Amino acid sequence: MQLNVSEMSQVVVDALEDVKAVDIKVLDVEGMSNFTDRMIVASGSSTRQVKALANSVVVEAKKAGMNVLGQEGENPGEWVLIDLGDVVVHIMVPQVRDFYNLEKLWSVEGRPTEEDSKR
Repeated sequence: MQLNVSEMSQVVVDALEDVKAVDIKVLDVEGMSNFTDRMIVASGSSTRQVKALANSVVVEAKKAGMNVLGQEGENPGEWVLIDLGDVVVHIMVPQVRDFYNLEKLWSVEGRPTEEDSKR
């Protein structure tokens, strides 16, 4: 059974929460991007935790029947990107996340995130 984008996002968020990711954001980029519908951004406190978070996402995604299309940045582990097709996951140490500020780059003022729709 194929998961929809919301279900895929939830698998990722659960995997991140299991390894204590910080400041998890789910960005709805449908219509803004031609390569994905959701971006999930999260922080780990160290490169070791970033790698553990990425491993957790990959393991849980595969268990849920999702295809891991690509994974980049395991070494040095400051920023790991996991491509799940309709969902792209960015896991970073706080300094890198602050510098690149993907949330601002991929947001449109007033556009709700998936998190907002659940409130």
